[in-house]
Amino acid sequence: MVAGDRVVGRKPSVRAESENQALIEVPHGHLIDRALGLLPERHQVLATPPQGSATAPVQGDAGLPYLGRALHYMRWGPAEMMERYRRYGPVSLNTSLGVDRVLVAGPDAIDEVLGRRRRDFGQGWDYFIGPFFRRGLLLLEFDEHKFHRRIMQQAFTRDRLEAHLAALTPVVRASIGQWVPPGRNAERTVGLYPMIKELALDIAGESFMGVDVGARRKQLIGAFVDCTHAGLAIIRHSVPGGNWRAGLRGRKILEEYFTAMLPEKRRTVSPDFFSGLCHARSEDGGVFGDADVVNHMIFLIMAAHDTTTTTATAVAYYLGKHPEWQERVRAEVRALDDRVGNAPPTIADLEGLRDLDLVVKESLRLMPPVPGFSRRAVRDTEIAGHYIPAGAPVDVAYQVNHLLPELWTQPEVFDPERFGEQRREDTSHRLAWLPFGAGAHKCIGMHFGTFEVKTVTAALVREYEWYIPEKYRMPWGFTTIPFPRDGAPMTLRRCSAA
Repeated sequence: MVAGDRVVGRKPSVRAESENQALIEVPHGHLIDRALGLLPERHQVLATPPQGSATAPVQGDAGLPYLGRALHYMRWGPAEMMERYRRYGPVSLNTSLGVDRVLVAGPDAIDEVLGRRRRDFGQGWDYFIGPFFRRGLLLLEFDEHKFHRRIMQQAFTRDRLEAHLAALTPVVRASIGQWVPPGRNAERTVGLYPMIKELALDIAGESFMGVDVGARRKQLIGAFVDCTHAGLAIIRHSVPGGNWRAGLRGRKILEEYFTAMLPEKRRTVSPDFFSGLCHARSEDGGVFGDADVVNHMIFLIMAAHDTTTTTATAVAYYLGKHPEWQERVRAEVRALDDRVGNAPPTIADLEGLRDLDLVVKESLRLMPPVPGFSRRAVRDTEIAGHYIPAGAPVDVAYQVNHLLPELWTQPEVFDPERFGEQRREDTSHRLAWLPFGAGAHKCIGMHFGTFEVKTVTAALVREYEWYIPEKYRMPWGFTTIPFPRDGAPMTLRRCSAA
């Protein structure tokens, strides 16, 4: 039986009080939600299978003219994908911005795209981010991707990661320590998301570029934001005031910034990623040209900057909603401090923070910063018995896997112990949990990103305590990488022992 067959038409089992209900079930409380829910269904078939084929056509709701179901996803995110999965099964039509796409969800169907038929699918990100992050690692495919990844891995060795961790720790501690005025029990309400976003760029400056971003912080943040927001622009042309034009302008700013730094990075060797890419050499002598280095730097910093910000915000949110876990994490961070003093922790130290590791994994299950992958059929093929014509864009909605009751016990509940050795629910299927992707395109910076999130979280619990009211729900937006629409306001109070 194909995963999804047994859940089509079944209502989700979500407790009314669940803080994650909006991730699993489409909400209807707000006027916007009700209006979207009232839109009539427009049944459509992607393509008729060839004569004699035993495959079925991909079917679904085409949504609004041109917009398709783009507004539904921007509003509901994973709940929209879950609704499609329950209604149509693991393979369905997913029209958006004038393009008929295929939505694939559920572990067995996704396994066909990433595993059994992976050579039938190239990358499909060009439509969204090609003009702004062209020839970044994610946008390469097959042998070319393998060649570039093999070189790039030399910039992500464990020794280099140790050096990056030692460099970023004092930056994180100094920055977070200034978020609240000094004084015992002093407190301040901050927009956590933008605060972490600025911090993430400072970290990127130190670890990726080996520079102090300084006065250009605002300009660079704006350029990265413009590039990422442009990917889902409704008007996909360079018109005055449009997101598409802003993204192209942001790309030019970033190109000029990194190109100006290249000569010095080529001349000297330093522990930052920029220098690592300039001097990386694969076993067979492969190296990056200048254009390759600039393209990879722009993409890597975007990926690290945005994904870290979303993940660290989600971790802080859940720690605020679950003070018992906040205390557990704080206790083990203080125990580590007692052992190492003010010295930066090593990778082994961070890996030994069991409770923090469980919380980060559970936060990534509930709110992965990249909820899916984009692929493109390079030839006529099939997925779960459905005909996929050559050229069809394919959206791999793996976040659905993170929320399925057949893979996870009460998936709507924040329960970090599900990742503990006694349960290991993430092993229910090899594709049950994949926030970093799978296969050849698995995130090359997954270890660095995890260490960065743990370092930020450790600094937060060391300095502050915070509590989030039971009725508050993070209003996630999904126009790009998931983000809190209200900036994630949180009142941080200095710990009495800080």
